[in-house]
Amino acid sequence: MADTEAAPAPRDPLGYRLKRRLLGPPLVTGRLAHEKLSNPMALGVLASDCMSSTAYGSEEMLRILVPVVGVAAFTLLLPVTGAILLVLLMLTLSYRDVVMVYTRAGGSYVVARENFGPRVAQIAAVALLVDYIVTVAVQTAAGTDALISLAHLVGEGYTGIDHMKVPLSAAMVLLLAYGNLRGIREAGRAFAAPAYLFVLAVALMLAFGLVRALTGGLPHADVHAAGAVPLGEAGDGWLYGASLFMVLRAFANGGSSLTGLEAISNGVSAFRRPQGPNARRTLTVMSCLLGGMVLGVSTLAHYTHAIPYTDGNPTVIAQEARLVFGDSPLGTAGLVFVQLATALILYTGANTPFTGFPFLASFVAEDSFLPRQLTRRGHRLAFSNGIVCLAVVSLALLLVTRANVDKLVALYAIGVFTGFTMAAAGLTVHYWRRPREPHRHWKLAVNIGAAVVSALVVVVFAVTKFTEGAWLVVAVFPLGVWALIRINRQYRAEAKALENVPPLATDRPRWRRHLVYVLVDGFDLATLKALAYAHELRPDEVRALHVVVDEARARRLVERWERSPGTTVPLELVDCPDRRLRHTIVALAARTTADGTTALTLLIPRRAYPPPLGRLLHRGIGDELAKALEHLPDVAVTILPFDVARAVERLRSARA
Repeated sequence: MADTEAAPAPRDPLGYRLKRRLLGPPLVTGRLAHEKLSNPMALGVLASDCMSSTAYGSEEMLRILVPVVGVAAFTLLLPVTGAILLVLLMLTLSYRDVVMVYTRAGGSYVVARENFGPRVAQIAAVALLVDYIVTVAVQTAAGTDALISLAHLVGEGYTGIDHMKVPLSAAMVLLLAYGNLRGIREAGRAFAAPAYLFVLAVALMLAFGLVRALTGGLPHADVHAAGAVPLGEAGDGWLYGASLFMVLRAFANGGSSLTGLEAISNGVSAFRRPQGPNARRTLTVMSCLLGGMVLGVSTLAHYTHAIPYTDGNPTVIAQEARLVFGDSPLGTAGLVFVQLATALILYTGANTPFTGFPFLASFVAEDSFLPRQLTRRGHRLAFSNGIVCLAVVSLALLLVTRANVDKLVALYAIGVFTGFTMAAAGLTVHYWRRPREPHRHWKLAVNIGAAVVSALVVVVFAVTKFTEGAWLVVAVFPLGVWALIRINRQYRAEAKALENVPPLATDRPRWRRHLVYVLVDGFDLATLKALAYAHELRPDEVRALHVVVDEARARRLVERWERSPGTTVPLELVDCPDRRLRHTIVALAARTTADGTTALTLLIPRRAYPPPLGRLLHRGIGDELAKALEHLPDVAVTILPFDVARAVERLRSARA
């Protein structure tokens, strides 16, 4: 009579219980449609990376110009900023089309794939993946600089936390990864507010600066202070003695202000419906805020002569806040507010890649150019594998560069501007193929211009920053594209092999005889369960085999086997004098099925012990044997699990 008692629910593994405690209860797939962002929330989450670059874009330009032309750099800063804002305008117009035409997340990768094909699209994939990785490192390092700068200015040169830059930056990467592993809604709520605080802080600083400038009370920084970047000597001419090469280097450094502009196009699917129009409005607001803040910070630097320091602290924006607000208690409060808001948005700007990178990696993996594990949603509906990969590589980059923003910027803009180029060029092809598209000529002009300008920025950055680290990105690009194409080739070869079904193939058996061998390691409940299952298969013959590695143990096993009334199958011993267990089993299976008319099923009892102690005390060989036998066409391996931990609990309950 069948046992009608309900089986106890299996206990969750320790790892899952820890995951549940850390990340919260799992979200069902049906909740995915509800895990969307409103426009204000999306602006805070997706635009943080872009707007936060205001904190270091102008400083990176001055870092190139000041050692060459001295204080004339503050005058030259404004036209270079103007050129960057012109690029911002062209890219914004282009990406307004991207988010309307391609409402699925993926940005320039999807645009390139649809218009140039999947192989060419891998250039955009590598560009964006590299950019996301570097963005996490740059933003967290710059955020830590903001905190250290606050300590320098409020503590009058206090340097007690300078050595904590790498640990603080690494800790922030781990915190961001944890927040995103909890799910997009939790990440949005935690990371949206700093964007608005930063906009408010910069607006407050610019308003105070304007008032003080109009009243003649805006002071200058000490450009000769200890630790400041050494001043060059200004020359004559429209470039103040700076060569065109140096101005282009400054422009390339300032181009880091535009990184993150593609984040909204890469995360369109995170918006509420209608996704395209919502993403377009958010992109426009983000670009306007970015342009205004970059221009404002550069203008303040022009008037205050806030100068970069060789070790990065205090930062230019921190000096501007100190000069604008003054040394009074109220001014110190303003400085603290600006710096804390700057640190927060820089840290949360590093959150944008944790939204974009997993989405992009999942699309590339769906196209079979990255491992398919990246397409799986995790415990809280986030692409957990992508989040973990991004965190690990970003941490490695922080450690290698010692969280130095200047070194990281050298790796920065090539990737993102390559993505800009691919997106604009792809849209150009898109509109070229559609002669009846409304406003086609205007859209073609905008996207051709954006593609040409972005490509020129890539060339300028690669040439001017080559010796400062850009060579690494230039080398990684072809290697990365080759690796992605190689993965795709492997997937396609495997799919072709699996789908290559012969015309006369059938699921009917061609064997005349079916044998079942049960591999016996000991006489216990696991072995008896395997023997009972073997009889249920109704084979022509069931045999119990023990491979002799220890002769004394084998004799004891035979004696116990023969004394037991519960076994109807005799135990056979298989000699293995060289103790090569897998080799012996493979040879036996090959001999058994050599006639081509015999099918063999090997049943292997697997005793499942609770981790981690069970894995330490016991070694399982079932998977190893299955792998060793997989090349034999007439052999099947079945592994039968037996829960030892549950058997122990049942025994204890019976004794109690």
